[in-house]
Amino acid sequence: MFGHDNRELGAVFVGGAIGTAVRAALATLTAPPPGHWPWATFTVNIVGAFILGFVTTRLLERLPLSAYRRPLLGTGLCGGLTTFSTMQVETVQMIERHHYGLAAGYTVVSVLAGFVAVYAATALARRVSLR
Repeated sequence: MFGHDNRELGAVFVGGAIGTAVRAALATLTAPPPGHWPWATFTVNIVGAFILGFVTTRLLERLPLSAYRRPLLGTGLCGGLTTFSTMQVETVQMIERHHYGLAAGYTVVSVLAGFVAVYAATALARRVSLR
């Protein structure tokens, strides 16, 4: 009924595996104690937003069309690397432990920094000449 391209699915799988492995390694190495800023999740989310902004701009505005770059880098790598669900769980845990200021700050700074990262990456992609 719905056709699919196995190579495109493979690109998503490979990118997702790489992104997930990086995120899992960082989370394992830098697990924060309760009541502290979750740097691993924050970092992967902001780095992922930056990569997604850069890659999307490059692919749409600068590079020839490719059926596999976007699924590999955008959907796969950035989808596996970033983790909004973990950010939500961490925020709820902060609230449950009565760290209201930390929870609010983490949420606001994460969203704003993500937008800034996408904006900066888009601007950079439009200025940089990569081949």
